[in-house]
Amino acid sequence: MSKSKTIKRTYFVYILLVIFGLTIFSRIVVIQFVEGEHWEKLANSHTLAQRKIEAVRGNIYAADGSLLATSIPRYEVRFDCNAEAITDKLFKEQIDTLALCLSRLLPEKSKTQWKQQLTVARNNGERYHLIKRNLSFTELKELREFPIFSRGQYKGGFIYIQNNKREKPFQMLASRTIGYHRDATNKVGLEGAYDQVLSGVSGMRLMKKIAGGIWMPVSDDNEIEPEDGSDIITTIDINIQDVAESALLEQLKLQDADHGCVVLMEVKTGEIKAIANLTRTPSGRYWETYNYAVGESTEPGSTFKLASLIAAIEDGYIDLDDSIRTGKGVYKFYDQKMYDSHAEGFGTITVQRAFEVSSNIAVAKIINDNYEAHPQKFIDRLYKMNLNQKLGLQIFGEGTPQIKSASDPTWSGISLPWISHGYEVALTPLQILTFYNGVANDGKLIKPRFVREIKKMGKTVKTIEPQIINPAICSQNTIKKAKKMLEGVVENGTARNLKNPNYKIGGKTGTAQIYNAKYGYKYETNVSYQASFVGYFPADDPMYSCIVVVNAPSKNVYYGNLVAGPIFKEIADKVYATSVQIHDELTNQQLASGQTKIPVSSNGSKKDLTTVFAQIGVPTNSKSDETTWVATQTGAKSVTLHRRIIRDSEIPNVVGMDLKDAIFILENLGINVEFEGSGTIKEQYPASGTPITNIETVKIKLA
Repeated sequence: MSKSKTIKRTYFVYILLVIFGLTIFSRIVVIQFVEGEHWEKLANSHTLAQRKIEAVRGNIYAADGSLLATSIPRYEVRFDCNAEAITDKLFKEQIDTLALCLSRLLPEKSKTQWKQQLTVARNNGERYHLIKRNLSFTELKELREFPIFSRGQYKGGFIYIQNNKREKPFQMLASRTIGYHRDATNKVGLEGAYDQVLSGVSGMRLMKKIAGGIWMPVSDDNEIEPEDGSDIITTIDINIQDVAESALLEQLKLQDADHGCVVLMEVKTGEIKAIANLTRTPSGRYWETYNYAVGESTEPGSTFKLASLIAAIEDGYIDLDDSIRTGKGVYKFYDQKMYDSHAEGFGTITVQRAFEVSSNIAVAKIINDNYEAHPQKFIDRLYKMNLNQKLGLQIFGEGTPQIKSASDPTWSGISLPWISHGYEVALTPLQILTFYNGVANDGKLIKPRFVREIKKMGKTVKTIEPQIINPAICSQNTIKKAKKMLEGVVENGTARNLKNPNYKIGGKTGTAQIYNAKYGYKYETNVSYQASFVGYFPADDPMYSCIVVVNAPSKNVYYGNLVAGPIFKEIADKVYATSVQIHDELTNQQLASGQTKIPVSSNGSKKDLTTVFAQIGVPTNSKSDETTWVATQTGAKSVTLHRRIIRDSEIPNVVGMDLKDAIFILENLGINVEFEGSGTIKEQYPASGTPITNIETVKIKLA
């Protein structure tokens, strides 16, 4: 190849390289000065983003202000080891002191280990080094005072993120009714039903993505501050709830039962004062895993007889004194035999007596004889009492009531007699209780209510009023007869073991065979039962209604009066003994006649109270010898002193105390007190049991 050709090729390559270089240079200029803003935004969109900050979820309180569910703030602390303001000189001067402070607060690592860890992190250029997760506010506050960290995020590299952990201070107590909220589709109980109220409004914070896909806050300040959720005040009475769960648990253990539930309702308002649901786990323990009272729709058995007889009385077919021939304990409807619990039968008995002894045959004959020609008339009467409708509860998961019409394809000749005593129908325990509560409430059907009010920062923003479902399920004449039948069950019938000299109970026992879709009512000749009792008290002026259902007792004792009845009685006795309103009239009469000389006092210092009572000659009965603070309970002959626990980690209960004692307790915990009114403390906010973290002031109302 000639020299001239070589030179030409060299120039050609040179020119191509120049053109390529100019192209690259021009592209750099365009990107830098023309498209720079666009590419900068695009880069930032991958490294900077607005991240949601969850608001602090509102609290759930019992009726007396006790804390049922709350969000405990927990903190994750990180260290920007290479923040620009942390010079090598500053780091070397203060790392020893910082490591010492960390070893004292977080002793899982020694001073040497902390120093080594942070030094390595700095040498590696870490900008988001983890110090510790799940720290309390007190620990966070202490960390912020440590060397280097005290300079803040930009000057000291101190970064923290708040997370809120949901806690139930009373653990299992009403756990399923309180519920939980895990995601948009997994909402249970009050946490789920009132999620929007409790959740509040999320805030926003600008964060940047760093190595490892970790998001790090750009600044200490939020772009949009979160708005904390509202609190809900439930109708639950924590003391009665405790009694209900304890009584249910002991009976389930005693009978080796599969599961059971208890509900106590206030007659006039529909407020649920206690609701317990326990089931046996594979390990043999009992726990709240499902809300049977709300969700389990089963054949109720004999508790349904009240509805059947109310229908027949209301339609004018029977009266309580009418006689029914029940035979010798067995009666045939078409090809099906029906049995009474008494093997020899009850012979000829009145309607009143038939209900008292729970005669299946008597009730079935009454309904079949009077409605056989027009069975839909009976069903329509049940529908008019709302027994086929859901209650529309505040919480999710209500079971669907099933009362089929006479036109249903499954209707047969035995449907009427079997429906009359609680088969071929299905209701939840709470639906049955609501019906009985309606009878106790003179025919007025009230919707069960779990929440009383919604509060924001201690102020009521919404009050949940009682809601009437049906103003009159039947006539007052029929209601009077229904009450007479219910009282007769306890006075002379199947629930005589519940009779007591202090107050009257009206109610009905129920013993139903449990149907299994695969095996029917029997499996290998064995029958599984559901024992129940539902009623109200005091019968002469009903204030509370209650249902107890125990499923599958396995100790050969399955009748409602023996299995469910004792639970009902234990709860009723406790409520009767502790409900001031029940005894108001008696108390006033005693005071007027001077029959009682025992004074009523405020809660307070045990030492002061015992001194005063001793000086005026009033006997005291202490429930705890080693205690400083007590709550007083005035009895007929003495004053009982109950221990009142004061914990450093939570707001104490000062309701019932005088202002002097309350201020002494609260200020010793480092809490300021704001008060209004005079007399004895009636209200406090925040409520007792609230974690003391972040609480600076307690507001008190006296009256």
